[in-house]
Amino acid sequence: DIHGQFHDLMELFKIGGPNPDTNYLFMGDYVDRGYYSVETVTLLVALKIRYPQRITILRGNHESRQITQVYGFYDECLRKYGNANVWKYFTDLFDYLPLTALIDNQIFCLHGGLSPSIDTLDNIRALDRIQEVPHEGPMCDLLWSDPDDRCGWGISPRGAGYTFGQDISEAFNHNNGLTLIARAHQLVMEGYNWSQDRNVVTIFSAPNYCYRC
Repeated sequence: DIHGQFHDLMELFKIGGPNPDTNYLFMGDYVDRGYYSVETVTLLVALKIRYPQRITILRGNHESRQITQVYGFYDECLRKYGNANVWKYFTDLFDYLPLTALIDNQIFCLHGGLSPSIDTLDNIRALDRIQEVPHEGPMCDLLWSDPDDRCGWGISPRGAGYTFGQDISEAFNHNNGLTLIARAHQLVMEGYNWSQDRNVVTIFSAPNYCYRC
């Protein structure tokens, strides 16, 4: 997650190296909460256009019309441009962002987590994803679910998606020939956190999140 923290995104590029020298994969939530959502998402989309083979930008649960009207991106666009046109163009674009990515056929990347409706990667490829994020169903789950210490599937306290246990992630990885699920969606203070016996890693790239020290 970047969440509109543009200057922290620039720091990431300093640390990791510039495009196109370094490949980058971002796992969603570029907008909302931070003060520079417009600048953040504009840069990432421009880099994708300039270096399409070097940068991948996945969709997060905040890349949606409903969420951005509540958590800041809509208001930021109004404040900076005087109308909602920029918000509309970006949220239309968000519908076309991929939901997941696969690195070396082994590392499965996505914003949120697993879904009880999805057993295989082909199930994901078959999804009709070019739409606003639904309130429920497999597309929603991929963007909203979280790993949990409890086994099996659970009701998510977020009100969307599910919680899933180590048994679920182990089975999914085994059945699909994967070694790791890499995801975002949850604040982790160190920037990354291993869980579920290293079947899952959570990555969060917004330091001092919401400008809290």
